[in-house]
Amino acid sequence: MFTPDELERQFTLLTAAARYDALRARDALASRVDEDGPPDPGDEPLTRGETLELLALGEVIARKAGYGRQLSVRSARRAGASWSQIGAALGASKQAAWEAHSRWIDEQAEPQSDGHWGWDETDVAAARTLAGQPEDEDTQ
Repeated sequence: MFTPDELERQFTLLTAAARYDALRARDALASRVDEDGPPDPGDEPLTRGETLELLALGEVIARKAGYGRQLSVRSARRAGASWSQIGAALGASKQAAWEAHSRWIDEQAEPQSDGHWGWDETDVAAARTLAGQPEDEDTQ
């Protein structure tokens, strides 16, 4: 059985997305109704294990993309972007973008047992300083 935690260690975002795409395409092709004859040999339905892998890969992609999004938010702040600009780029309000980033910083501060060591106090303080407060800035 595939779990997101298991697959997260095995795949990068790119390789997880490629495997997900391959399974999803095969699933879509197999579910077509072809009235002209039997399905092509490559259009076999997914097995139970492959459908569960597809579900777990979707979660892995969401996790990895979410982590990457927060790294990009941090890069945008370093480049001088305001929380209004970041919120607009994410399709959210500046407050919602800032709150999501603040929660991410909090998560980085917590040591975890899955090989992620977490940030030390200096890293957390630097991240909070860079994040600032959305109400402290003028709209740029």
